[in-house]
Amino acid sequence: MRTTARRTHARTAALAVSAALLLGLAVAPAAEAETGGGAGAGGDRKPAKTLHQLARESGRYFGAAVDNPELPDTEYADLLGREFGQTTPGNAMKWYATEPQRGVFDFTAGDEIVAYAKAKGLKVRGHTLLWHSQLPDWLTSRTWTPAELRSILKNHITKVAKHYRGKVFAWDVANEIMNEDGTYRENIFYTALGPGYIADALRWAHAADPKAKLYLNDYNVEAVGPKSDAYYKLVKQLKADGVPVDGFGMQAHLALQFGYPDRLRQNIQRFARLGVDVAITELDIRMVLPSDASKLAEQADWYGRVTEDCLAVRRCVGITVWGYSDRHSWIPAVFPGEGAALPWDEKLARKPAYDAIRGALTGGGS
Repeated sequence: MRTTARRTHARTAALAVSAALLLGLAVAPAAEAETGGGAGAGGDRKPAKTLHQLARESGRYFGAAVDNPELPDTEYADLLGREFGQTTPGNAMKWYATEPQRGVFDFTAGDEIVAYAKAKGLKVRGHTLLWHSQLPDWLTSRTWTPAELRSILKNHITKVAKHYRGKVFAWDVANEIMNEDGTYRENIFYTALGPGYIADALRWAHAADPKAKLYLNDYNVEAVGPKSDAYYKLVKQLKADGVPVDGFGMQAHLALQFGYPDRLRQNIQRFARLGVDVAITELDIRMVLPSDASKLAEQADWYGRVTEDCLAVRRCVGITVWGYSDRHSWIPAVFPGEGAALPWDEKLARKPAYDAIRGALTGGGS
């Protein structure tokens, strides 16, 4: 009970700061992101802890996705290296990028992000070995026999996972394999190979990189419902069959107009009880534009709540925001009329959501 009260107080305090920011009573330029507190002796400022440093105090990581075209934006890239402890390549490790021709692999884009992460001291989550989207034309433009497709899938997973062995700490192995009603998505692999392809993919990834944590990952699984129920049953069965599945990724692409996910904390907990880690893998919280003070305050509350819900379950190992600034967000292009989804705005100024995250992290975890 005391832990819950502490978190509630932390979120309330963060929202108070957020309200002050919105009213112009406190202004924190992006350039001051590395400093905090008042002036100390001699006028020196005490360095503020980053989001990742705060998360690490409770045994978690706090990270953000990045894509290759964003790295030349040095102001943006420097913020990633300064504030976060983990990154996920947005597109660089997907099939179309890593195997553009059958049996011909190109790791240029992924290696660039791994090199950046190494230089900045960031851990890397691999994303993704198996997905129905962004597949190369050579794979989708013809029909394969089950034996051919199985061989292609095994070779792809093996080559990519081996290339990044020791460079990534986790893989989203199978991404978005369920429909909203909890049935299997009839993608190219399911149609030819049946549901067993998921267990095979996990086994092949484990053989290629035994130390990497292997995840199933999807969207609209944050609430308790048919889709998350289906994953719960799948993970339970995979564990019973001895298949190497280590974690479940909840993407958490949320939208204010649809309400906060029902029983998120309980949902995280039930997967943890299966003996797997849970990660918030692609967090953003969009709104119908234009944004205003009320929407930004509600968004901040949600960011704080997601953070608290993760901190409340020991096996919720970390949070990754999908990008971190509205400057490079994917939302407006995919959801016309929506946006303002991230903790920093287009000018890299901190939004109320940033303060809510800090408040939740400062409250600590159980």
